[in-house]
Amino acid sequence: MVEALLQAILSGLAVGGAYALVALGFSITFTTTKTLNFSHGEFVSAGAFIGMSALFLVLGLPVSSTTFGSALPGATAQLLALAAALGIMGVLGWVLYLVGVRPFAGRPGMAWVMSTLGFGVILQSIGLAIWGPKPVVVPGPVGDEVIRFIGVGVRPQELLMLGVAIVIMIAFDWVMNRTMVGKAMRAVAANGNVASLMGINTNAVMIGAFVVSSALAGLSGFLLAPIAQASLFMGLTVGLKGFSGAMIGGLSNPRGCVIGGFALGVLESMVNLWSAQWREVAVFALVILVLAFRPTGLFGKPLVEKV
Repeated sequence: MVEALLQAILSGLAVGGAYALVALGFSITFTTTKTLNFSHGEFVSAGAFIGMSALFLVLGLPVSSTTFGSALPGATAQLLALAAALGIMGVLGWVLYLVGVRPFAGRPGMAWVMSTLGFGVILQSIGLAIWGPKPVVVPGPVGDEVIRFIGVGVRPQELLMLGVAIVIMIAFDWVMNRTMVGKAMRAVAANGNVASLMGINTNAVMIGAFVVSSALAGLSGFLLAPIAQASLFMGLTVGLKGFSGAMIGGLSNPRGCVIGGFALGVLESMVNLWSAQWREVAVFALVILVLAFRPTGLFGKPLVEKV
C-alpha cells in the first residue's frame, strides 16, 4: 500500500509538472496583459509536433512522417529539436498577440477570447492536414528504461519533466523578484499607463509575456510527447488541467499557479488508485469548491501592488 501511494505521488508530480508549466504560462499573460490565451492547449500539441518534426529532419525523414521506426535521435538532435520547439512556439506567441490579442484588448467585450480560440483551431487544422489524427510514439531524450527504487518505478522522462518544471519555477521566480525585467513586468501588471510614463516599453513587455507563455506551452508538449505520445488532441486535456491548476492556485500569483498544477497532478494520481472513473469528477469538484470560497484562488492576490 505504501509503495502504491509513493508511486501515485511520484507519477502525479511528474504529470503535475506539465500542468504547472501550462498554469505558469496562463499566469504570465494574465498578470501582464489581463488576457488569456484560450488556445494554450493547442500550443502544447504544436510544441510536441514541432519538436517531433525537427527530429525527423535531423534524421533525414520526411516532416510528415508518423513513425521513427528503428531510428533513435541522439542528444544533439534532441537539443536542436528543443530549440526549434521553443523558438517557433515563441514566434507563434508573438503572432498571436499581434493579430489575436492586441487589436481587441482594452475594448468593450471579449473579442480576444474568440480570436485566441480561433487561432488554436487554425493550428490544429494545419496539424491534421500535415500529420493526420494518429498519435506518434516519440523517443525520449533520456531513454525509456524504468528506474526502480524502494519498490517504486519511474521513467526517466517523468523525472526530467519534474526537474525541468522545478527549475523553470525557480528561475522565473528569481527573474520576477530580482531583475529589472521582473520589475517591469510587475509595473505593467499594476498599471500599464503609469509604467509607460516611467519609460517602460509596455508593448515589448506584453509581447514578451506571450512569447514566454507560448514557449512554456511548447516545452510542456515537447517533454510530454515521449510520455503520452504526440497527438494533436493531447493539448486539450493538458491545457484544461493547467488552467484548472492556475485557478486553484490563483491566476495572479505565479507561485500559486505552479503549486496548483503540481497539486492537481497528485490529486489525479491519488484518485486513480481508487477509481479512474472519478478522476475528472474530483479534479473539477476541487476547482469549483476552491472558487466558491476563494474566487481569486488559494494563493491569489490583487494585481495592484507596490513595485
